[in-house]
Amino acid sequence: MDVAHAVVGFALLALNVAAGIWGAVCWYLIRPSRRFWPLLRAAQAAVLVQAVFGGVLLLAGDHVAKLHILYGLLPIVVSFVAEQLRINAAQSILDARGYASAQAVGEADELEQRFVVQAILRREMGVMAASALVIVGLAARAAFGSGGV
Repeated sequence: MDVAHAVVGFALLALNVAAGIWGAVCWYLIRPSRRFWPLLRAAQAAVLVQAVFGGVLLLAGDHVAKLHILYGLLPIVVSFVAEQLRINAAQSILDARGYASAQAVGEADELEQRFVVQAILRREMGVMAASALVIVGLAARAAFGSGGV
């Protein structure tokens, strides 16, 4: 199980690095990406699998530093908070542009509708890319700085 925990940990790092960098580049270039979202979801799945493996190891009597456990659990918190921010991205864009609701955007001309949708998608991608990069830092700290490896 220790080997599986290490392998998933490195996969977690690689997937979050890839999602974070890809998302940040697409955000910067104002370029939507369909590939970003499956990559991000795979990275999030790796976070959950890693937490489950870590929990099983703890229950089996494996002893690690408490800091390792903290840095191992914080990525779940970061993912949850980022998802909440992503969910609220649409409303914040609508508010900033003076729309009372998504239905009100439907009354705007097609070009304005596209701008609003693009702004929402960009905000969502930016939030989630940033969260992936934060998770990289936390996971690296868990793996290399607090008794993980």
